[in-house]
Amino acid sequence: MTIRMLAAAFALTGAAVVQAAQPVPAAIARAVANPARPDAERARDKYRHPAETLAFFTVAPGQTVGEYQPSGGWFAHILMPLLAEKGHYVAIVGTSAKAIENGQKLIASQAGGGDRKVTSFDPQTATLAPDGSLDRLLTFRNIHNLLMPEDKGSPEIAAAFFKAAYKALKPGGILGVEDHRLPAKRPAELEATSGYLHEATVIRLATAAGFKLAGKSEINANPKDTTDWPKGVWTLPPTLQLKDQDREKYLAIGESDRMTLRFVKPR
Repeated sequence: MTIRMLAAAFALTGAAVVQAAQPVPAAIARAVANPARPDAERARDKYRHPAETLAFFTVAPGQTVGEYQPSGGWFAHILMPLLAEKGHYVAIVGTSAKAIENGQKLIASQAGGGDRKVTSFDPQTATLAPDGSLDRLLTFRNIHNLLMPEDKGSPEIAAAFFKAAYKALKPGGILGVEDHRLPAKRPAELEATSGYLHEATVIRLATAAGFKLAGKSEINANPKDTTDWPKGVWTLPPTLQLKDQDREKYLAIGESDRMTLRFVKPR
């Protein structure tokens, strides 16, 4: 097969080469090493690889970065200081008054100033930030919630998120997705209950919205995770839903096996 034929096959499949870990820029390294980060959050760096993950998503200090569902702020506590001088941090939450209040509390809790604001993802209008306003949009372990009926998710709501993400990003902007990975050989029905997703499901949703898959990384892979646990992904740390039952076993496995995908909005 010629090089031209290989390139054509690559384009047709939408495949992306799994990329090696990239050098971590000094600004990201400083933000991760920030002494103000809680010790409990630092303890999870060995599972979540924040510096390498943000480097893979090509996050930089002067950007406007949106984070969908920052929750307790694990990544926000790194992103807000990183963006404080020249960038902008946008916490994207739900539409309820409580969700907006929690988002406001999160961005107010971080010392050091910087431009920060809260916006809402509205699946009815497929919006989450002003059109073309974001350089990067990141989401960490949230796409499965958009699909799970137990979390009031559905394929339609997940599709609305990716459509909203596409509109909110600037041309050439990056959507970074990290989520619990379901092996391709396991039934798709498990996506509705286990917390794990097929990588192909995320790629399908993103490409349907117009994104191009620009890279895959194994930064957050965990080969110890067989994904067949009695309480789904929540069997593993940090949730440990079985509490003391086989606790040491699950602690030894660590956090879940995760896909790390980078999508681009074409220019």
